[in-house]
Formats: sequence, structure tokens, C-alpha cells
Amino acid sequence: MSYPIRPISEDEWTSFSGVLAEGFNWTPHPTQAERWKANTEFDRTLAAFDGDVIAGVTGIHSFTMTVPGGQLPVAGVTAVSVLPSHRRRGILSHLMHRQLADIRERGEAVAALYASEAVIYGRFGYGRASDGLSVRIPKHGSAFVAGAPVDPALRITVAKPADVRSTLEEVYESLVAERPGQYRRNEHFWTGVLADEEFDQEGAGALRCVLAEDADRVRGYALFRVKSMWGDNGQPDGELHLRELYATDAAAHALLWQSVLNRDLVSKVTAGRPVDDPITQLLADVRHLNASWGDELWVRLVSVDAALSARAYAAPVDVVLEVADDVCPWNEGRWRLTADTASVSCKPTDEAPDVSLQVAALGGAYLGAGALEAQRAAGLLTEHRAGAVRALAAAMSWSPAPWAGNVF
Repeated sequence: MSYPIRPISEDEWTSFSGVLAEGFNWTPHPTQAERWKANTEFDRTLAAFDGDVIAGVTGIHSFTMTVPGGQLPVAGVTAVSVLPSHRRRGILSHLMHRQLADIRERGEAVAALYASEAVIYGRFGYGRASDGLSVRIPKHGSAFVAGAPVDPALRITVAKPADVRSTLEEVYESLVAERPGQYRRNEHFWTGVLADEEFDQEGAGALRCVLAEDADRVRGYALFRVKSMWGDNGQPDGELHLRELYATDAAAHALLWQSVLNRDLVSKVTAGRPVDDPITQLLADVRHLNASWGDELWVRLVSVDAALSARAYAAPVDVVLEVADDVCPWNEGRWRLTADTASVSCKPTDEAPDVSLQVAALGGAYLGAGALEAQRAAGLLTEHRAGAVRALAAAMSWSPAPWAGNVF
């Protein structure tokens, strides 16, 4: 069957959002829906139509995202869903193919997304590009190692998040270029981060904020909610949900963590953090992290040559890549990637390949945390020249580890 695809107009918003509500089993509050609509780029939406019925949808946020060595325009794929009544008809595939062609035509070399289900997007060329830690730290296990950084000039200040929005924005903006995967937030994203109506709280309490500051400036902030709970014996058993923690230096970072870990009437702190967050080194007993890891950002190289030429490399590399790409045929073929401290080049070539791999493997490695050697060992890519995969993996690695930290 044919399902025509096109962007929606604003007067089709209710039907568009209704597909998402069905697909994600979610009933947004009208205010939440209005915020969502305000942050929608209607010219970057796509809807598949079955007659007058919208059967499948997707959209894009136009981001400036940090990649190793700099920042570049990235298509932030979002709002992907198909009506339950129209599954298994190829609608999602058609939407994804059309969207990638549109991204390429717009001149963006990279797309990124958060996957609701991890098995979906690999078949469209997306690779798992960053992981995150989920930690659950009990107060009794919150002691820091000896020698943890301390700055006597720093103090903690309690603030209402909405009252210090401009300060939070300034701190975040000063740090966004440091970690691959971070993206610049527009006013609508900040409104979502600081949203604090009762329906936003989901039973976890009001959004709270502490600042780490000295006499001259704010050097970091933490945003969190506290779910007040009490044990059967009357002992406080509150749970603090850390939403964000950004700091400009190690001492501010440590002080903010200590502030949330030592909060009165709280027995545990939960948080989603980068895999290399300093808290993994600060706790005296790392077992008290109670950490689990999971996939975070997924990345797709829409134009292999432009994407690989747009980032920096941690080590010199000269390798011929034979790329397989069933979705974006313009990426198929052999590319010679050369990089050193002075220049980067990725150009088509007829030379014999050093490595043969799927485009998703390059997407997974793009932000600096790929598993190319593990994929070689698993037989998921082919090395034709001994040591080529190791050299490519070393060159594409990066520190700090990639992490976006805010679902879009």
C-alpha cells in the first residue's frame, strides 16, 4: 500500500501528537502538549498518511552538537511513532528513508537520536554512540576519598530554579563544548528542563536547585527533586533524584555532589550520569555507586565523507574503509581517511580496503566511545590489514566520554 509522506501544518498538530500518544502510551497534560508544540519545527516533521489518517510520524530538532574537536549541525531525530493499527506495513522504514534523504539535502552530515527500543535503529544505520550510568548511592556509602578537591572560597546557595534560569543557562553554555554529545539548548528546551507544574513532578516533588559559587561567580549547579518517604519505624527514607549537575571545575563538582548526597531526610540519591563522571572516582567505596549502564545517544553518519572530515582525531590515522550502507547508497564504497594534527581528509578511493564495516559501526564510534575492536573480535567487521582496526579505534577515541544528558 502507498502512504504519502509530507511535513504537517500547524493545524494538523493534534493528529500528529495523537500518533505519539498512542505509540508511547502517554497522555500528556495540555500544557505539556503546548510546550512540545512550541518546540516543534514543523518544516522538519514528517507524517505518513492513510487517506486522511496520520499513520506514522517523525520529526527533527536542529541542533548544534559537540563532536570530538568542535561543534557541528546535527539532526536530532525525535517523535518517531506508528499507530498500533498500522504496524508491520513498512511505514517506519519509509519515514526513516525519507528523513535521511531530507537531512542530506539540508547539508547535515550527522543524525542522532535516543532510542525508545534499542533493537530498532541499527537497521537504519544508527550505531550506539554513547552510554550512560544509572547510579543509586546510599547516604551511608557517600564518603569521599582522601584528597577530594576542596576550595574554601566556594559555598552552596539554595535557589529557586526559575529565579536563576539565566545563571543556569550561562553555566551550561560555558560547558557545552567540552563533552561530545552535548547540544546547545534553545529557550523551549530550557523551559522543559525547568518545568515544574504538578504533572511535571510525577510524584517526585518540586524541582530544587543549589548553586556552587564564590564571591565572583557561580561555578556550577545541581537540579533535583526529592521524593519524601518515611520507613515503618519513622526513620526518614527520602529519595533524591538528581536531574542535572554541571560544574566548571573539580572543586565545584565535588561540593555539589556532597550537597545532594548529604541532604537531610534523604537516604539515597539516584542519577543518570556520564560513564566517566568524577563521582566514579570520588566515592571512597565505588561499590556504593550501585551502577548499571545503558545505551544513550545513537548516531548515524548521513554523509560519511563530510562527517568523518568534520571531527578531530586523537591519533594520526591513514586507513581505507569499505563502507556498507543499505539505506543511504551514496555512502557505499571505499573511503580513504587520513588525519593528523594539521589536517583531516576523507575521500573516495579505489585502493584495497584495510577495514570493511557497516555504516552503523562508524556511527557508534563517531563521538569517541566506539567499540571497533570488540566488533572485530565479534566478527561484525572485517580487518584486511593487521592493526588497522586498532589504529582506527585509537584515532576515533576521545575524552571525555560522549553523553547528551537530556532526552530530546
